[in-house]
Amino acid sequence: MELEKTLILNQLQIKQKVNRIAYQIYEDNFEESEIIIAGIHHGGYKFAKRIVDALKEIAPLKVSLIEVILDKENPFNEEVKLSGSDIENSKSFNGKVVILVDDVLNSGKTLIYAMKPFLEMPLKKLRIVVLVNRNHKRYPVSPDFSGINLSTTLQEHIFVELNEKEDSVYLG
Repeated sequence: MELEKTLILNQLQIKQKVNRIAYQIYEDNFEESEIIIAGIHHGGYKFAKRIVDALKEIAPLKVSLIEVILDKENPFNEEVKLSGSDIENSKSFNGKVVILVDDVLNSGKTLIYAMKPFLEMPLKKLRIVVLVNRNHKRYPVSPDFSGINLSTTLQEHIFVELNEKEDSVYLG
């Protein structure tokens, strides 16, 4: 039996959400010369790339993109890794603004563990961006910017598809 999915956001709507979030990030950081966008491995990183592209079109600031790599199912088993050509070492983050990005905020577990390396650095500011906020929090994590807030049941699942052909968000 195939799972029935309901379209929540289409490609155009996702593009509009990305642009709106990019403007919000710029408005929140217009005095900065540089910000770091940190996308959580896989969907969060793909969403972060779209935000970086939008920011580069609208903002004169330097925007660096890094990837946050962790085991989402068992985040305490391995150390969280930061990857990207724009970081040489942890001193690259001193006094900087970091925007942590994920595609879906469900319980907050992934985001809370993804924050760990940044909490050990002297950042100027740490903000959270998600495309979909489901509001099923078990951890004290709230996004500063979100594309859409959805009230869902715990049995429902959000499917975010960000690929070369077409972007979409489904509820199933």
